[in-house]
Amino acid sequence: MTFDRETLAHKEWLGMLQPVGLIVSSLALTKHQAVLDRSGVIELQSKLQEIVSTAAIPGQIDQGIAYIPDFPNFAQEILKWQPEDLVGAENQPPIPPELELFLSDYGETLKPTYAIPQVGAIRESSLQSYLMLIQILPTGLLLDKVDEASEKNAGWNASPQAKFERLLRETEIPIGLLCNGKDIRLVYAPRGESSGYLTFPVQAMTEVAGRPILAALEMLLGQDRLFTVPTDHRLPKILSDSRSYQAEVSTQLAGQVLDALWELLTGFQEADTNAQKNPVLELAKTEPQHIYGGLITTLMRLVFLLYAEDRGLMPDDGIYHRCYAVSALYQKLRLDNTDHPKEMDSRHGAWVSLLSLFRLVYDGGGSYEAYLPARHGQLFDPDEYPFLEGRPQGSHYRDDDDFYAPRIPDRTIYRILDKLLMLDGERLSYRALDVEQIGSVYEAIMGYEVKVAEGKSIALTPNNVVINLEALLATKPKQRASLLKEEAGCNISGKSRTDLEAAKNSADLLTALGRKISPVTPNSLPAGSLFLQPGDERRRTGSHYTPRKLTQPIVETTLRPQWERLGVKPTPEQILELKVCDLAMGSAAFLVEACRQLADKLVAAWEHHGLPADLPNAVEPLLYARRLVAQRCLYGVDKNPFAVNLAKLSLWLVTLAKDLPFTFVDHALKCGDSLVGVTKAEIDDFSKEDLPLLRLLNTQVEQAKNYRAKIQSVDTSTDADAEQKHNQLLQAEAELEAAKVLGDVQIAAFFGGSSQKERTAKKSEYG
Repeated sequence: MTFDRETLAHKEWLGMLQPVGLIVSSLALTKHQAVLDRSGVIELQSKLQEIVSTAAIPGQIDQGIAYIPDFPNFAQEILKWQPEDLVGAENQPPIPPELELFLSDYGETLKPTYAIPQVGAIRESSLQSYLMLIQILPTGLLLDKVDEASEKNAGWNASPQAKFERLLRETEIPIGLLCNGKDIRLVYAPRGESSGYLTFPVQAMTEVAGRPILAALEMLLGQDRLFTVPTDHRLPKILSDSRSYQAEVSTQLAGQVLDALWELLTGFQEADTNAQKNPVLELAKTEPQHIYGGLITTLMRLVFLLYAEDRGLMPDDGIYHRCYAVSALYQKLRLDNTDHPKEMDSRHGAWVSLLSLFRLVYDGGGSYEAYLPARHGQLFDPDEYPFLEGRPQGSHYRDDDDFYAPRIPDRTIYRILDKLLMLDGERLSYRALDVEQIGSVYEAIMGYEVKVAEGKSIALTPNNVVINLEALLATKPKQRASLLKEEAGCNISGKSRTDLEAAKNSADLLTALGRKISPVTPNSLPAGSLFLQPGDERRRTGSHYTPRKLTQPIVETTLRPQWERLGVKPTPEQILELKVCDLAMGSAAFLVEACRQLADKLVAAWEHHGLPADLPNAVEPLLYARRLVAQRCLYGVDKNPFAVNLAKLSLWLVTLAKDLPFTFVDHALKCGDSLVGVTKAEIDDFSKEDLPLLRLLNTQVEQAKNYRAKIQSVDTSTDADAEQKHNQLLQAEAELEAAKVLGDVQIAAFFGGSSQKERTAKKSEYG
C-alpha cells in the first residue's frame, strides 16, 4: 500500500508540472525510495517566502511574481547545499576550461554559471568529476525563446534551452539546472538521446497549492538526493532508470494499441448489425485488407492528433477544445461512462465527432488561413477509406448524396481512446514520447490480416493467432497439441494437454486452453465474426522498439565521412544535395534521426552563410530545415504499404509546424521490395537491343527528373503548394510508366527462366 500511495503522490505533482520529454517516472522515484516530505514542506515554504523577491523588474510585463534574486543563497537555504558545492560561486574555484564549449561556427562560447562536483571528486581531473551544470539567466528571460538582444548580436541565434542542452551534450554531463529566477528547470540531455525537462515555477512553490511542487524540488535536488544517500539511489540513477522504463512503456502501449485495433474492428461489425446493408462484411469478402488499412489509418490519425494537441500544434482556443479536441472528447466520454454507464452502448455521437475532426484537419478551417491549415495527404483523405464514413467505395466526400455514418457505440470509442491515453491509470503524455517510440508502437499493429471466422474461434497467446475450435475438435486428439504449436506457436503441456486430447466439444476445448486464451478474445468468436490474424512474418519476427540512443550513433557514424568530405563549413546547398536512403525503413526511425542531424548541420550552415530568403517569419529555422531535409534528402522503401504510411507519419511528426501543411514526402517514400530490381548493367544491356526505345526512355526519365526537381525546390507552405506537388508527382509517375514496364519485363524474365537462355527467350516473349 505504501508503494501505491507514494507512486500516486508522484503522479500528482508530475501531473501538475507536465514534464516535457522523459525526465523522471513515478515508478523510478518509488523504486529508489524518493519520498515527498509532507511534514517539512510547510516550514520549507516559509523559508522560501523569506528569500524570494517580488520587487519590480524593469522591462518585465508580469510584476509582483516571486523570483529568486540570489541562487547560491537559495541553494544553501532551501536545498541545503554547502558553499563548496557550487564551483564558480564567490570564494570558490572558477569554472574550469574543460566545461567551456567554443562554437567555431558562431564565434560564441557556451559556459555554465556554476558546476556541482561529484562527491569526493578531484575537480581538476576530468569532466566526469562533475555531477551537474547550472546556468543562471537574467531574471524573467524566456527559457524557450530567442530574446531580442540575442537576435541582434552575432553568435548562435538559439533559445537558452537549446544552448544549454548543447553544452550538456558536448561536455557529456547530462544533468543541468536552468534558472531565470522565476523558474527552475531540471534538464536531462544524455548525448545521443532526446532531452527531457521539468520546470518548477517559483511563484507556485510559494503558494499553499504548490507545496507538492516544492516538496518534489527538495526531494530531487536536496543535499540528500545529490550527495548523501547511497549512490544507487541518487538523482543520476533515478534519471537513467526513468529512461530504461521507456522500452517498457513502448511494449505496454503497443499491446494496448493492438487491443484498440480489435475494439475498432468489433465496433464496425456491431455498427452494421442492424443496418440494411453491411458494407464492412461485404468488404471482408472482397477486400479484407482495405478494412485493415482503414482501421490502422484511424489509429494513426488519432495518434497524430494526440501528439499535435499535447505539443500545442493544434488551435488553442475554446472552440477547438470544446468541440473537436480528441483529448476533450475522451474526458467527456470518461465522465459519461461514470454518470451514465448503461447508456454508453446506445449513444453514437463520439464516432461522428471524430469524423468531423478528420474532415476539418483534411480541409482546414477557421476564421483566418493559419488557424488550421489543410493537411492534405493520404492520412486524413476521406476518400481513401470511405467505409469509415459509411460511404461506398468510389464515392467522393464532397458529393451531396446522403450517407449514414456507422453507428459505432460511444463505449467502443471510449475504450479505444482509453487504450491510447492511459497507462497504469496515468494519463500518457504524447509530448514525452520520441517520434521513434510512437512509430515503433504502431509498427506493432503492422502485418495483420482481417479474416472472417468460418466457425467458432478463439485467439491464443503468445502471438494472438486465431484458431477455429471446430476444426481443432475435428483433428485427431493426439495431433491437436502439434497443430496448435505449428499454427499458433502455442505450447500445450501437462494436464492442459491431457484435457485438450480428451475434449469432446468446444466448451471442453476452452477449458483445456485456459490461460493460453489471448485477452483480445475474452469470449469465443461466433462464425461470421471479423478478426485480426497475424501474418507469417509478424509471427516470426514480432516488433521491436528502436530507441534514439541506437539510431543516433549509427546515423552519426554513417554521415561522418560526408561531413569530412564537405569540410568545416559546408554550404546549405551542399548539405541539401546529400541523399540518405533506408531500403527497409519500417516506421522510419533511422530516417527521422537522419532528418534531425542533417537539419542541425543545415541550420549551422545558414548561420555562417546566411538564412534563406524564403524562411517564413513564424517558423523556427530548425523546423524549416527539417522540412527541407525531409523533402530533398531522405528516401525510403518498404514492402509493406501500411509501413510506408507509418513512415510518412513519423516524418510528418518530426517536421510538424502549427501553421503549415504536411511536409510533402510522397515522392520519396515508396512501397516496394528493395531486394528485387534491375541493376544499371542490366538496364544498359537491355537498352542496347532497341536504341530508339532507349532514346524515348531517356527523354521520359529526364522529364520525370524535372518534375521531381520542382517538387523538391521549395517547402510546402500553402495548400496550393501541396496540390501542385501532388500533380507534379502524378506527371513524373506518368513519364516513368514505360520505364517501369521495361523493368517489370526484365524482372519477370529473370524469375521466369532458370538459365540465361531461357531468360532471354522470356524477355523476347514478354517484349
